[in-house]
Amino acid sequence: MTHGRRIKSFRVPELFIEIPETATIGSLKENGYQLLFLSARSISQAYLTRQFLINLKQDGKVLPDGPVVISPDGLFPSLYREVIRRVPHEFKIACLEGIKTLFPSDCNPFYAGFGNMDTDEISYLKVGIPKGKIFIINPRGEIVVSRRFDTNSYTSLHALVNGMFPPSNYSEQEDFNSWNFWKLPPPIIDI
Repeated sequence: MTHGRRIKSFRVPELFIEIPETATIGSLKENGYQLLFLSARSISQAYLTRQFLINLKQDGKVLPDGPVVISPDGLFPSLYREVIRRVPHEFKIACLEGIKTLFPSDCNPFYAGFGNMDTDEISYLKVGIPKGKIFIINPRGEIVVSRRFDTNSYTSLHALVNGMFPPSNYSEQEDFNSWNFWKLPPPIIDI
């Protein structure tokens, strides 16, 4: 993503996944955000998935540590859910809602979500992640936000990290930060 590059694509156990550049994800961690890796793949693929994430290197950088949450189902139920029924979001929503219950009811522990399928957007919206903070990476490696690809705004998410993901010790109120303020439509003025 930086310098106009595309997001790297990988194949892990014959399944296609997209991951933003490690430099971008690393910047999120540096700004104080905790990462959670979530997959509807089966528990039998846990080792391969973890090893992939641990060993992923791009330009000498690795992904930051974070828990890897994987479906406790076996291979065939997981494949049936994801490939045949095409509803991996059923597991993801249940999992994210379960995690959310561990926090006070007035606190949403999820700030943003990255995914590679439309069902990821469904999952993230269901647990209260704002539409503008859901990043879906399409098969061409482009970032899509709110079902739109904007070549001017999203060619380099890495350049926007500090604006969209301010350091967690920064006390600016989210509803009124400059990112959200400037994306609001201009007010209607009667003349």
